[in-house]
Amino acid sequence: MGAGLLVYVDPEEILGSSPKGLTLDQVTYFGQCLVEITPENFESNLAFLRQNFSKLSIDFDVRKLKAWDPVVDVLNNGASKIFVTFEQLKALSAEPTIAHDRIVLTISLVNPKTDISKLKAFLEENPEWKTRDWAFDGGSGNEHLDEVLKELGNYPPSHDQTIFVRVASETEGKTLLHDYPGNSLVVSSKLLTFDASKKEDENLIPAVDLVLAGATPDRKTGLYATVVVDERDVALGLVWSNKESVEEALKTGTGVYHSRKRGLWHKGASSGDTQELINIGFDCDKDCLVFRVHQKGRGFCHLGTMSCWGKSSGLSRLQRTLQERKVNAPAGSYTARLFNDPKLVNAKIKEEADELCEATTKEDIASEAADLLYFALARCIAADVTLEDIELNLDLKSLKVKRRKGDAKPQYVEEKPVKEEQKQESNGVNGGQDEEVKEAASVPKSSEDPAGKNESGRIQLKRFSTSQAFSDDVLKSTLQRPSQRSNEKIMGLVHPIIADVRAHGDSAVLKYTHKFEKATSLKSPVLKAPFPESLMQLPEETIKAINTSYDNILKFHSAQKPKSDLVVETMPGVTCSRFSRPIEKVGLYIPGGTAVLPSTALMLGVPAMAAGCKNIVLASPPRSDGTITPEIVYIAHKVGAEAIVLAGGAQAIAAMAYGTESITKVDKILGPGNQFVTAAKMIVSNDTSAAVSIDMPAGPSEVLVVADKTSDPAFVASDLLSQAEHGTDSQVVLIAIDLNEEGLQAIEDEVHKQAHELPRVDIVRGAIEHSVTISVGDLKEALKWSNYYAPEHLILQISDPHSALPYVQNAGSVFIGGWTPESVGDYSAGVNHSLPTYGYARQYSGVNLGSFMKNITSSEVTEEGVGQVGPAVVELARCEGLDAHKRAMELRMEKLGILEKRKAATTA
Repeated sequence: MGAGLLVYVDPEEILGSSPKGLTLDQVTYFGQCLVEITPENFESNLAFLRQNFSKLSIDFDVRKLKAWDPVVDVLNNGASKIFVTFEQLKALSAEPTIAHDRIVLTISLVNPKTDISKLKAFLEENPEWKTRDWAFDGGSGNEHLDEVLKELGNYPPSHDQTIFVRVASETEGKTLLHDYPGNSLVVSSKLLTFDASKKEDENLIPAVDLVLAGATPDRKTGLYATVVVDERDVALGLVWSNKESVEEALKTGTGVYHSRKRGLWHKGASSGDTQELINIGFDCDKDCLVFRVHQKGRGFCHLGTMSCWGKSSGLSRLQRTLQERKVNAPAGSYTARLFNDPKLVNAKIKEEADELCEATTKEDIASEAADLLYFALARCIAADVTLEDIELNLDLKSLKVKRRKGDAKPQYVEEKPVKEEQKQESNGVNGGQDEEVKEAASVPKSSEDPAGKNESGRIQLKRFSTSQAFSDDVLKSTLQRPSQRSNEKIMGLVHPIIADVRAHGDSAVLKYTHKFEKATSLKSPVLKAPFPESLMQLPEETIKAINTSYDNILKFHSAQKPKSDLVVETMPGVTCSRFSRPIEKVGLYIPGGTAVLPSTALMLGVPAMAAGCKNIVLASPPRSDGTITPEIVYIAHKVGAEAIVLAGGAQAIAAMAYGTESITKVDKILGPGNQFVTAAKMIVSNDTSAAVSIDMPAGPSEVLVVADKTSDPAFVASDLLSQAEHGTDSQVVLIAIDLNEEGLQAIEDEVHKQAHELPRVDIVRGAIEHSVTISVGDLKEALKWSNYYAPEHLILQISDPHSALPYVQNAGSVFIGGWTPESVGDYSAGVNHSLPTYGYARQYSGVNLGSFMKNITSSEVTEEGVGQVGPAVVELARCEGLDAHKRAMELRMEKLGILEKRKAATTA
């Protein structure tokens, strides 16, 4: 429903304090506008679209956007049409998810020959585009336009086609609208006015002249038939308009018409049933004006009804009734209860939804659907949400190019009742527990909290000894990891987040980042390569350290590549082989929380690059200002990452597992995290529709140090504390071989001393609270308990550490000798620090080059091989009753005459 006028606006200009020409509110009366978007103004103009989508249809000139993703972002955020170059047209027209009526080819009238020759060739292959909407830029009058349209064999234009032409004068615009009634003029808001008195003084064009230039008035009266509709396009009445009334309507922003008895008619001036003008347009052939208004008071009709065609019906009638009752419902009435008791209306919505799902007949389905709509609309009206708001949301969703799959949340698919307390937690109404989904789960202990201290107030691990009367069961209980929240509770928190991200994509990821990371200024959930240099500014010594670690990690992991494919002839004529290929798309989770971990970005990104992964996506929680630490950005740049997802926790895992509008869906997710990250990884890896694998389950960080009399107490204490500072849910274990009281006390003194020198001492105390020292008699006993515990990090600070290696059965990574702190493996030695925790070292390896690769096997059977292996295949297929399997081999054996030979040999 265009007014024949597409107003070009510059958001920066029109939102200024004193814009020339029309204001933004005045532009909305035309129902549509055009905005040019460039890489420089992309974010601000996209924000303009989001903020004003509800007011008017906004078209975008995207000709200066060279990449695909920004164009998709413009479409997804609600642009009605996009004005494109010929090259963009070719790419977009092949995309099935983009409706062709949203694409407008722009042709220059200044030097159109090149565009015309390209377009002719394109139209020969795609004749349906001949009647699509075109835009013409430059030139004067319609002389050039006639020539171009004739050259294209499109003169006069089809009635179903709109020709957009940019004009700079009133005369030019009127001529074009007269000659091409289907045209839509493109005029800058700075050239238009609603006040005819400004025309000559300021060289402005009276907007009303262009609005009515292409319209068809009534032959006898010269008036314009006018249909008045409400926000939902429900017809309210039929009236007449003339130039004066339209001009007054535009000036005042109200419903103003022409009465054939009284002349200028300000609707509601006497009755009080006034109208706020929303926009003005035309019907399909421009012989009828359409006024869209917000009707106040009793309604449009003088009889007191909303419409001149009687009372409103259906949802419109229900909405009006509910709105009236919200104001006037008698105290104690059922309707008043609905508006004042959220629990009641919520319960009724769930009840009616269940009954609708169970209904089977046409009549029952209609009845239950009506009940559900009644209570749902009551819920909306209580929150001042109207049908127009709902329909606007539906319109916006319909414009999305890339949509979510929209599967139901797991609790509904599984048809299991969700406990009320779980719902409360997931909605953040149970003591704010949803904050625990945030990456930073480790809360420091207060100075008054005695955690990690003995009776004398010293920071000390609890002591146990195998020489005392401690049974194995007691020692096993001392080695239990810090208790994690129950699986059911964690899943109740994580499932809704994953479902939300899967259903709503970028907007959901941003919502949780705003909530948990407090990064409310963030407008996009992803930072894409190439990364700006300004985000990678680091001290020279930091760059040098990162580069050293990068080189060592790359050297060690590159050496893990198989030198050649494995080829084995299992029997004559039967060859089996195995060859490796990189996983194409990997997502690397880099924890944030209480510490910045660029080392994890190295440990995951470098092997992914060495393996040859084509798409590397990092995810890490941003800082409160929306930025990522420059160390991580620099590493992402070095490993060739395509993007960094600016999110943490379950939302980041879900975004990479399912993909969003701007985040690539990956094939495998790797990286450590807290229990919520681990739960999310487990959930998505078990969802077959996600088609994503993970590296390993994981828990809080941990270390086990084996020390004897030759160890340095200061070294031992430093290694224990290096893991204790990760978080209060971390755990450290010391197994002391034949150490006397003096030796144990020396280590404990160092722990107490060094802990108080650390800025994270109150986090350390939380970890020490559930950490232990176990004294044993010899190395064999020490490794028995080490293998039982299966530590993430095993440090051997003993006289002959190499002699212990043959007995190490379960460990993520081993650090040999007193000169090898665990931190060297965390950062720069070259081994990987992404390791199995929480006892998973019993069945999982740490991250390595193989974590980013997959092995593919092949089989090749020659004619000789058919005779060798065929009988076994046939017999096993017969045993399993799989005749097609059996026949596939028998056919080959028959072809070679092998079956006949075997039968002959058996007969003989």
